[in-house]
Amino acid sequence: MNGFASHGLDEDRFGEKGSIVSAFDAFPKSKPEYVTKTSGGGKWTVLMLIISALLTMSELGRWWRGHEDHTFEVEKLVSHDLQVNLDMVVAMRCPDIHINVQDASGDRILASKVLKTDLTNWLQWVNMKGQHQLGRNADGSIITDEGWETEGHDEGFGEEHVHDIIYTAMRSSKWAKTPKIKGQPRDGDSCRIFGSMMLNKVQGDFHITARGHGYQESFGTKHLDHSRFNFSHIVSEFSFGAYYPKLVNPLDQTITTTANQFHKSQYFVSVVPTIYTVASPNLLSSKRTIYTNQYAVTHEDRKIDERTVPGIFFKYDIEPLMLTIEERRDSFLRFAIKVVNILSGVLVAGHWCFTLSEYFIEVLEHGPMGDNVAQSSIHFEHGYLIIRYLSLSSMPSVSSPISHFLAPERNLGMLNHLINSSSDLAPVGGAPMFIYAV
Repeated sequence: MNGFASHGLDEDRFGEKGSIVSAFDAFPKSKPEYVTKTSGGGKWTVLMLIISALLTMSELGRWWRGHEDHTFEVEKLVSHDLQVNLDMVVAMRCPDIHINVQDASGDRILASKVLKTDLTNWLQWVNMKGQHQLGRNADGSIITDEGWETEGHDEGFGEEHVHDIIYTAMRSSKWAKTPKIKGQPRDGDSCRIFGSMMLNKVQGDFHITARGHGYQESFGTKHLDHSRFNFSHIVSEFSFGAYYPKLVNPLDQTITTTANQFHKSQYFVSVVPTIYTVASPNLLSSKRTIYTNQYAVTHEDRKIDERTVPGIFFKYDIEPLMLTIEERRDSFLRFAIKVVNILSGVLVAGHWCFTLSEYFIEVLEHGPMGDNVAQSSIHFEHGYLIIRYLSLSSMPSVSSPISHFLAPERNLGMLNHLINSSSDLAPVGGAPMFIYAV
């Protein structure tokens, strides 16, 4: 009628001819003339790149740090001994105090013969960096960090990662030397007690009392005069298991002072065997594994009468549980999959945000397209979406919202091919027909 029968459709306008394999291409390409770049699209692209970079860096940091698995189980290791490490100062001279351990098996250990004692001055130890007092919060829970100077302090069983704790534990394990006595009195007014000792791995009571009080003394031993009682003390180290001085336990660097001669300080300690390890095929032989013990503590200070034995008492109990804290890291393949998911999510979300923003901008500038859509017919034929407008006035612009929704990227094969004559696809009143490849 108008030459269409003799000329037909120009197939070159629909894209280049390819091989049979190209028919399965899931990523159709569009010619450059059908791709429109806008400043709005550029802004959204930059925003998506920034968000993708931030989320990828965050995931990379999370993967590099790894994650920790905490596992409780009944302790299976068979052991009979438990090492106790102590470093504390009592505001009484060494000859005036007795140090003993009494455990549930009935054994009594003269700890003063195992631990080392040095005369020192009380004023040389008070107000040292990191010293703090045990306290309680409004719920009655023990506060172990009151007054703790955290600046520059990176040691302990706190919020550090497992590999940091293991590295810290492997550092020097020597006892610090007692500082030379300074000031008055020159012969010292306090006693430093330090060292390690092996105890039975059962419930027990480690206590420090005044000479002549608490135990039946040998004949001729004089009771210490009550006026010389002073059980103020500073605990620099109190731990169970192998000695790791750089790991800070709840009682480390705590100070307790009293003005009463008859004073009793009691510490109730629950010990939990603990393993720190970085994931290893052989846990027992791994060099990145340490066996230690954590503990929880409650504290009671009170003034007593002369019929009660004054002193410092550590009552400890061994829990029948084993806590394993293991640091793991996902495989690189799992990490790569997570990154791909992040980038895909950003692209999809960014695309929809861009599409909606363009639509609302178009609506604000040109009004809704409801009337135009109503004056068109849409149907699907031979793999193409065909929109036929009833009149030229009902045809939307190429940048209209309807084009965004039918071809969101504006490059999904939008042909804008005008069919001037056809038996069943003939335009009405000379209005064009848009064909979209889908």
